[in-house]
Amino acid sequence: MSNSKGYVTVTDQNFKSEVLDAKEPVLVDFWAEWCAPCRIIGPVIEKLAAEYKGRVKVAKLDVDASPVTASTYQIHSIPTLLVFRNGQIVDRVIGTVSKSILVEKFQKVIATTKAATLKV
Repeated sequence: MSNSKGYVTVTDQNFKSEVLDAKEPVLVDFWAEWCAPCRIIGPVIEKLAAEYKGRVKVAKLDVDASPVTASTYQIHSIPTLLVFRNGQIVDRVIGTVSKSILVEKFQKVIATTKAATLKV
């Protein structure tokens, strides 16, 4: 369920198909409407979704609307950002961080994904 902002909205129902089964790396933003830090980092994540389209999928999961997935991944603080590759968590960021830190994470996952692809 992609939107005009470039990210995919994921839920308990579509998490497996959109994140775990994705061919590309996926950054999942676990957030909630009432969370002030989530509202601060949200626009940064949306910008990165547009900038990295086709290389990293960006997904947002509302922890209040999808409590099963949030519980499965032990999300106790939000925002929490998990980076998945081949259905596995490869990185985690808790709290509000700068765009430069997120860019570094995106570059790292893209580089390691390319390296893994070349080995196959």
